Amino acid sequence: MPNVAIVTDSVADLPPQVAEEFGITVVPLVVRFGTDLYRDGLDLGPDQFYGKLRTSKALPATSVPPPAAFADAYDKLAEKTNEIVVISLTSKLSATYQVALQAAGLMKKRCRVEVLDSQWAVMAQGFIAIAAAKAAQARASLDEVLDVARHTMHRVDMHAAFDTLEYLERGGRIGKAQAFLGSLLKVNPIIGMKDGEVYPCARERSRAKAIDLLYNFATSFGNVEGLAVEYATDLDEANRLVRRLHSKYPQVPIYLSRTSPVIGTHTGPGLILVSVLGDR
Repeated sequence: MPNVAIVTDSVADLPPQVAEEFGITVVPLVVRFGTDLYRDGLDLGPDQFYGKLRTSKALPATSVPPPAAFADAYDKLAEKTNEIVVISLTSKLSATYQVALQAAGLMKKRCRVEVLDSQWAVMAQGFIAIAAAKAAQARASLDEVLDVARHTMHRVDMHAAFDTLEYLERGGRIGKAQAFLGSLLKVNPIIGMKDGEVYPCARERSRAKAIDLLYNFATSFGNVEGLAVEYATDLDEANRLVRRLHSKYPQVPIYLSRTSPVIGTHTGPGLILVSVLGDR
């Protein structure tokens, strides 16, 4: 095991095989339907979640992991290492960062834990965790791993296309994309993130044009080192976008990921998004 262990949360949307490959521990957030609680991606997978979203009378809500979930993860890792770096989703959208910090004080074992607010979510956050894990596997020190993660924070970006902003508005995560509301709820809005918050990028009248915009966004970067396409329910649509991007970047790893139920709670079933690791 590397000297430094890497932890992130389920909103990073790391495919399970990728988390395993890079030795990244993933702590799940919580999805709630009425009084029923589910650990994101563990007790409730995407297929089950979207089925419930269609049939449940109770609207889903999300909450942070209990501090014990982080503390337990830290304690297990502390049996093998003395240093842990946590890559958290943006603190502007969730209190997960604060919970991850708090959990370090609940550990039964002694271990240095550093928590980094990634200022991102989805695979933009995931790329930061992967970069940190690669540095850790190369035997970098904890401070060096943090430096790599902070540098990567400035080299990732994401754009997401929706068929409606209804879910984002209902969950209170709409941020500056509030400008899109009203008549635009049913148009194809494109959102991004800046300084840890959601902001509006564009809007398209057709789904095809929205997908073209995601493609153009992804191909606007130089020195592209990683791409990720994420989808909620339409695998065929996501695969078509992956193929387009692969023809443009045949040597670049392209991750195909399914957005977690926590993300789906705030976006609905019509989400598709692209995350990029590269240079502007």
